[in-house]
Amino acid sequence: MSELTEEIPEALDGERLDRTVAFLASISRSRAGAVIDSGAVRVNNEAACSRSQRVHAGEEVAIQLPTTGQGSRPEADPAVSVPLLHVDPSVVVVDKPAGLVVHPGPGHDSGTMVNGLLALFPEISGVGSSTRPGIVHRLDRGTSGLLVVARTQDSYDHLIRQLKDRLVERTYLALAWGKFEGLDGVVDAPIGRSPSDRTRMAIVSSGRPSRTRYKIDRFWDSPGISMVSLTLESGRTHQIRVHLSAIGHPVVGDPTYSSNQPELGLRRPFLHASRLGFEHPDHREHMLFKSPLPHELEIVLSDLDESGV
Repeated sequence: MSELTEEIPEALDGERLDRTVAFLASISRSRAGAVIDSGAVRVNNEAACSRSQRVHAGEEVAIQLPTTGQGSRPEADPAVSVPLLHVDPSVVVVDKPAGLVVHPGPGHDSGTMVNGLLALFPEISGVGSSTRPGIVHRLDRGTSGLLVVARTQDSYDHLIRQLKDRLVERTYLALAWGKFEGLDGVVDAPIGRSPSDRTRMAIVSSGRPSRTRYKIDRFWDSPGISMVSLTLESGRTHQIRVHLSAIGHPVVGDPTYSSNQPELGLRRPFLHASRLGFEHPDHREHMLFKSPLPHELEIVLSDLDESGV
């Protein structure tokens, strides 16, 4: 048997224990329930006996699983290409392409960014989460851009504190449908699991506090699209996509939250993490990184400029 110990992330706050175990251990929900029934799950070091028990962000869940099979630590895979923008003994900054999943999870147990990073930096296997080693923040599969990864536990702890204290600068560029009422604004609305579709996030009164600042950089009258710069003051799952959709300006190319709007030839959301700033965990100097728009997004802008369609 091996034991998987994880801290409940904010995205799973208030979830049932069986769903949480299934997600964290990358196993089916029925198997997760069986593991709970067998007494192999502890929450904050107390045995859990109910599948329907609710968990909360910050709690520690320990799951005992067979050494072989799903739920084990991710393996190194040198075949996964990971574009590196910066490397030093404590941190790595990745310029993630769209389509690359950040870490293993349900439906993606291999071929992720973490698998590629483990081949390059095997020491991260003992940093942070055992199933998401080194990862302090994430991007959706379809979102491109900048991520910082910790190579040491001290760096991981320092970066996590910065994120909690809102000291990490994360700026995104997005194309959004429609013309905004003003040139800037703030979306302040709690985000949680959609009560009608648990695979989606939504604005719900019981959700986690979430704030997104935005500034309009440009507007194309035809077909009615805005270029938006966005800054996160929190880090919820699908935050930008949910917030923009909620105010009537869904992200162009977003298949989940765009209400069947045209995709403009995109096979991904037009959402890119363009700036990342943080205090270096060792020397405490401010680090700032920038990432240009990927080619497929630049093509969309060129088409808008040339034809307005």
